[in-house]
Amino acid sequence: MLLRIPALLTPEEVATCRQTLEQAPWEDGRATAGQLAAQVKHNLQLPLASEAAKTLGEFLLNKLAHNPLYLSAVLPLKVLPPRFNRYEGGGTYGNHIDNALFALPGTASKLRSDVSTTVFLSNPDEYEGGELVIEDTFGHQSVKLAAGDAIVYPGTSLHRVNPVAKGTRYGSFFWAQSLISSAEKRRLLFDLDQSIQALTADCPAHPKISALSGTYHNLLRMWSQT
Repeated sequence: MLLRIPALLTPEEVATCRQTLEQAPWEDGRATAGQLAAQVKHNLQLPLASEAAKTLGEFLLNKLAHNPLYLSAVLPLKVLPPRFNRYEGGGTYGNHIDNALFALPGTASKLRSDVSTTVFLSNPDEYEGGELVIEDTFGHQSVKLAAGDAIVYPGTSLHRVNPVAKGTRYGSFFWAQSLISSAEKRRLLFDLDQSIQALTADCPAHPKISALSGTYHNLLRMWSQT
């Protein structure tokens, strides 16, 4: 499932993040890439241990924890601390598929990358190129969203970032392990949840709302992995 989450961040929150990013130290993005990815990765990234990355990462995690659309679509069990990148001067990231497993910082646990998320922190008119291109069963999608918007897509997808020919593209990216490992089952639960919410808004006293909600939670109970 490919899903846009509009206005995850307000314009004021984007401005605050940008101020921090513009003043932060950056390193070669290949420092966190695997052997194959390093051959096609040409960007800058905040060092994972930097105070800027930690502060902004905690802020984004808090925003996600209070975003109903993200929670409904992803059903997150674990979320990797967000990372931050910068593309300029022809910077690009060629076709790749992300690692299946990531170590959770400070723990002996690992996270399975079921769902990928990119948060755009630059507006489309601030840079040329830089589209996130995602290829999966839903086809070939080119994504370039407003600052503060996010895109959620399967961690199994082949994807790339087109070269940034002019300007600077700031963004955040991270992965979540879902309570539901199956993308098909996640989509069914998301569709059911959205239908329940719409019915509740339109007909709050409808007698079938409780039954539908019960079905949703029983499916979640049946399919979830904790």
